[in-house]
Amino acid sequence: MKLKKWMILLVVGLLLGILAACSGDDAEETSGEKEPSSEGKEEAAADGEKVLSFINPETIPSMDSSLATDESSFIYLAATTEGLYRLDENAKPVEGIAKKHEVSDDGLTWTFHLREDAKWQNGDPVTAHDFVYAWQRAVNPDTGSEYGPYMMNGVIKNATSISSGEKSVDELGAKAEDDYTLVVELENPTPYFESLTTFGTFFPLNQKFVEEQGDKYATSSDALLANGPYKMADWESTSSSWTLEKNEDYWDADAVKMSQLKFEVVKDPQTAVDLYESGVVDRVDLTSDLVDQYATNEDYVISPDTFVYFMKYNQTTNEALANKNIRNAMNRAFDKQALVDQILNNGSIVANGLIPADFTPMPESGEDFREVSGDLSTYNVEEAQELWKKGLEELGTDSVELELLTDDDETTKTMVQYLANQLSTNLEGLTINLKQVPKEQRLDLDDNMDYELQVSRWGPDFLDPFTFMNLWTTESGNNKMGYSNAKYDELVGDTATKLATDNPARYENFLEAEKILFEDAAIAPLYQASLAQLVSPKVKGVHVNPFGATYEYKWADVGTE
Repeated sequence: MKLKKWMILLVVGLLLGILAACSGDDAEETSGEKEPSSEGKEEAAADGEKVLSFINPETIPSMDSSLATDESSFIYLAATTEGLYRLDENAKPVEGIAKKHEVSDDGLTWTFHLREDAKWQNGDPVTAHDFVYAWQRAVNPDTGSEYGPYMMNGVIKNATSISSGEKSVDELGAKAEDDYTLVVELENPTPYFESLTTFGTFFPLNQKFVEEQGDKYATSSDALLANGPYKMADWESTSSSWTLEKNEDYWDADAVKMSQLKFEVVKDPQTAVDLYESGVVDRVDLTSDLVDQYATNEDYVISPDTFVYFMKYNQTTNEALANKNIRNAMNRAFDKQALVDQILNNGSIVANGLIPADFTPMPESGEDFREVSGDLSTYNVEEAQELWKKGLEELGTDSVELELLTDDDETTKTMVQYLANQLSTNLEGLTINLKQVPKEQRLDLDDNMDYELQVSRWGPDFLDPFTFMNLWTTESGNNKMGYSNAKYDELVGDTATKLATDNPARYENFLEAEKILFEDAAIAPLYQASLAQLVSPKVKGVHVNPFGATYEYKWADVGTE
């Protein structure tokens, strides 16, 4: 499917969702099914205010734009913070804090002209200095940001040297020419840089406020400062509920129709559906066992997604996982078609590669990248068992025991039980022990490489294969599994340097690199997500992006049911 058709799908308005769930200190309350109260909703409606209520499947891991790494965090950062640009309903960048920009002939210097009517929640003006500070903070190794180096290294001048401690942060290629002119120097021409500026890591920060808050910054709504469509209320880092309130100080406040958007963490799928049917919430995700029951409901929608789920192999913690034959055997030992058809039952499709289907077309032919690259990791029990036998012989053993780290939401629990059963059934001598934890804990364990196997996922941050391929380079902050292949590094690295202005050549490199990734069995692709939901017909103007923050709430509205 070509990009134009994908954009049409977005305009049609299928709402994407979030699959993985986690809980904080309030998890016991929510898993015990504390119901969101409809009382406040009714009062707001009586006052003529517009209110929508949604379920979030997890607490928000971080509201610090330098430290956020997950889908939920970026959704609420995008709702409360404005970057240089914001994605519209067609996933095209439109005016944010920047009114316009110019690019030098060599593609290396971008000059952004900022609006002078943008304010922070405390009344301070939003200036070019706020962007410079935020970007420097994101690549400063003392910050410990994962996304800062991932998004900026090799893109913004000197970011790589700064994040590795070789240069000081004030040498970053981002300067405030004056309060309302931001000049950015790039390491290499980056045609998609405009779309990068819509992403949370590139959002501005009010330096005085951040430094005054110190360690408390972004741990509660009182320790946050909004400059976007909404401001966060009633939130702490462990909160199981929170509210987005319209930010009257937002420069484009007239475009924001909603008074409040309320969110509650509910982990039990049946409880969530009960809340929807009683009118307490306006959107709910359906697990596979509920799909058949509600598939004929007039509010039922299936939403395609560009998130790809996969199993990571940590090659540093277990001798067996350092063995290529063992990894290749496991990649082929589970039936993915049965997984999506019977276990997930929500429109998800089999993933036999890394780059999702219907995400990006080839530059010249317009063919979908996934179609051209083909199936690189498929289910084949006979091949799996032959490779497994070779691997065991090389290890000098007849059995392997592994621990599989996963999130603890209900859908993931069902899915990984199936996955573990398939692997242990089809590969004699393999034992899989499940370790299911809240998402925030899984992210910490991943960051510390404290796992053996892990079910993870990735959604694109910008519209280019690089957003997926750069994950597995040796120095990537997202690698976290000890994988390294010099040829892979070279191919991916060249797409951002010497081939930066030759898109056809870049895509050929991506094709070759993806093949290497699965020849090495670095990861095991599982599926490309879709989501079955019930969405109230009164929910209007909530659109989704094929990259970046999943939900865009700026233009949300309440329509006639």
